[in-house]
Amino acid sequence: MNKPKCKLIGEDGNIFNLMAIASRTLKKAELNKEAEEMIERIRNSKSYIQALAIISEYVEIV
Repeated sequence: MNKPKCKLIGEDGNIFNLMAIASRTLKKAELNKEAEEMIERIRNSKSYIQALAIISEYVEIV
């Protein structure tokens, strides 16, 4: 998968905010299935760092 660029640097660091921004980015790139999968994986993650790592698997953080 070619990861879409997602501006997260400088945004509010709340994981739910970052997840929403990344999800919108994926949906704009017509990657709805990936957006849903990412959200599910983040909800099951054990830490903030793990959640950020999951986001970075789906989008290119800029």
